[in-house]
Amino acid sequence: MSRGPDAATLLERALIHNAARAGVAVHVAEAQSTRWASATFSGARHVLSMTVGGDDASGRWLAALPEAELPLRGHLVADLAVVRKQRSSDRIEAVVEALTVEER
Repeated sequence: MSRGPDAATLLERALIHNAARAGVAVHVAEAQSTRWASATFSGARHVLSMTVGGDDASGRWLAALPEAELPLRGHLVADLAVVRKQRSSDRIEAVVEALTVEER
C-alpha cells in the first residue's frame, strides 16, 4: 500500500506548476533531500539544481520564488531560498534550497 509521493516529489511538482503558471519552463536537473527533525517538527531539507529560460519572466519568477505559495499535500514549505543563480545568454541555472515540514 502506497502513501503517495514524498515531500521531495511534491516540492518538485509544485515548483514546475508554479513556474508554468508564470509562463516559465523549468527543468530540474538534480534534486537531493535529507530527512530533518527538531524537538517539535520533522521534515526534510531539499536542494534542487534547475534551469530556466534566460528571459525576464524567468528572472522575475526566480526572484519571487522565496515568497511563493507552494502547496504540498501533507507538508508545508517552511523556508525556501534561491542560493545561486548563474545567467548565460539563453538560460539561468539556479540552485534552490528548501525546508519542508510534515503536517500533523
